[in-house]
Amino acid sequence: MAVALGVALTVTVVNWLLAHWWVLIALCVLAALAGAGLLRRRQQRARWEAVRARGLRYALPQLDTLHHTRFEDAVRDLMHRDGCRDATRVGGSGDLGADVKATDPYGRRWVIQCKHRRDGLAGSAVGTPDLQILNGTARQVHGADIAVIVTNGRVTAPAVTFAEQQRLHVVDRHTLGAWAAGSRPLWELLRAVPPPRGPTSLS
Repeated sequence: MAVALGVALTVTVVNWLLAHWWVLIALCVLAALAGAGLLRRRQQRARWEAVRARGLRYALPQLDTLHHTRFEDAVRDLMHRDGCRDATRVGGSGDLGADVKATDPYGRRWVIQCKHRRDGLAGSAVGTPDLQILNGTARQVHGADIAVIVTNGRVTAPAVTFAEQQRLHVVDRHTLGAWAAGSRPLWELLRAVPPPRGPTSLS
């Protein structure tokens, strides 16, 4: 019965549409207009996002006032501004030392650990244990070519020494200020960054 009713209903609808063909044409026109409008909105959103990314700037006092998750978002957005279109915030419980991951236009994989200090330089310093966590997971777990720790505060001298020994990169408050307020990508501000892997789809 259900099949028979379904067939009968389908035949009735088809016959009605054939008799009122202009309704079908109107529906097609409306669907095409809706699709064109949706595509136009997506293109406009993409253009505005590109403009926003190119002009993205942060001042250090602005970064100091952020919640630590918003600080991670800011670091992600700065990487996106620099051309890392796949930049993603992954921070949270169980992040295994990675708050932001990104692939730069030269194919290098970045793994970034963020350490936000609400009091800036007056807050607790980033120490060697923080670098040890990054060193233990960035390459082995996350496949990093470049492992970075970013802070709006200060870093202890032993931590800086450890980072140099283990080929880790430290973005302290001074470097963060130059990166966030300027137009140079992070890899131009760091020393001893690995050479490009080669052109990618992001280049």
